[in-house]
Amino acid sequence: MEVIMKRALKSVARISVLSALAIAPILGSSFAASAKPTGTDANYVGVGASANPFNGGQDGDAAAIGGVIQGRYAVPKTPVSVRGSVQFTNETSTIIPTITYDQAITNNANLYVGLGYGIHEAEGKPSTFGNKSAPVVTAGVEAEVAKDIVVFSDAKLGIKPYQDSSASSVSVNVGVGYGF
Repeated sequence: MEVIMKRALKSVARISVLSALAIAPILGSSFAASAKPTGTDANYVGVGASANPFNGGQDGDAAAIGGVIQGRYAVPKTPVSVRGSVQFTNETSTIIPTITYDQAITNNANLYVGLGYGIHEAEGKPSTFGNKSAPVVTAGVEAEVAKDIVVFSDAKLGIKPYQDSSASSVSVNVGVGYGF
């Protein structure tokens, strides 16, 4: 189990770095001379793709590809956000509310890390999260690329989200949101 957990954590780190690198060209013009970046305080709801390339090692633990609906509400005057996502496949979905700490990296982008809980709709059926309800650790990046348009990417580590298995899951989500 320790080996699986180490692999999952390494995967989350790699995915987070790759996500940041994928969005970096979009942010290139925003690295203006500024002593302290302000990040983005955009609240948004967006849609995108979700994938979990791993499985829990048992029947019903299959790797999955699906979609994600994701949103953010930035708590005013704090580095905290309340986020929610729904990861889904054609079989089921998982609702994942999270609380994150946001760190500005440019004047229009943030890195974030947080904790939450995945509430699985149909226990035993695979989603891009797993096949049962479980705690979640998330890390990601978001950038406001135009007025009211936000791109986001994150990785969610599900802690034991499979029935009859102690394996963890890693889901990767990318999408575009509209600010409100």
